[in-house]
Amino acid sequence: MAFLTTSTIPTELFYEDQGAGQPVVLIHGWPLSGRMWEGQVSALLDAGYRTITYDRRGFGQSGRPVRGYDYDTFASDLNDLISTLALQQTVLVGFSMGGGEVARYVGKYGAGKVAKAAFLGAVPPFLLKTADNPDGAPQSLFDGMIAGTKTDRVNFLAGFFEQFFGRNKHKDAVSDDIIAWAKSVAWAASPVGTIECIKAFGTTDFRPDLKKFTIPTLVVHGDEDQIVPFDISGKKTAASIKGSRLEVLKKGPHAFTATHGKELNRILLEFLKA
Repeated sequence: MAFLTTSTIPTELFYEDQGAGQPVVLIHGWPLSGRMWEGQVSALLDAGYRTITYDRRGFGQSGRPVRGYDYDTFASDLNDLISTLALQQTVLVGFSMGGGEVARYVGKYGAGKVAKAAFLGAVPPFLLKTADNPDGAPQSLFDGMIAGTKTDRVNFLAGFFEQFFGRNKHKDAVSDDIIAWAKSVAWAASPVGTIECIKAFGTTDFRPDLKKFTIPTLVVHGDEDQIVPFDISGKKTAASIKGSRLEVLKKGPHAFTATHGKELNRILLEFLKA
């Protein structure tokens, strides 16, 4: 466990660097922290990979600045991590909001230090409905999330996780303990960061970033994702990156890292070894 100081709008970034071998950087989703990767970290370490997780600014054990919750800054933070640890031939794995860091990092810094990338239930290419993205989500959806978070963040996130894990469709998707754990992690995050990140993942256009991808890329998505629907995200990301590998998980909710962990780990390890 360690901290680094970021170069853009300085704050402390908490990270864990474990194992040896080819480095795999796991980038968490909103509104959790690097702790969400527990099941994947174990599988990667057992398979012989150096496994690195970190907490996005405002979340987990990282600092809580009042500014810097945009994807250019998030990508700069990731670049600081890669530079600090002198990583090469890195595999970037982004879940949900974390997929935005993967896209923007490659779009801004190139793939010189990146061997492969994976988008898991990720927000690219572009979630917002606009004239040139007519099947995106309306601005009112994100406005409602922001309003709910500002009014009663604790209660809003409690309801959010029922859809996040798909328990509103499948009552046995995860245990009560998993829901309680997720709420405890999310409730501990910065209220400012929680709100500002909704603005970031809801309005950032990653289509120009994806055009720069030439590295092997994996896209995994759940077919029952109620948070980041497959048709407006994973399906389009796979179509945007030539030669990418697409895996759609049956009855997979947004948080398939928990509900379909074994299947995801198998797919991810196959991709890493290919």
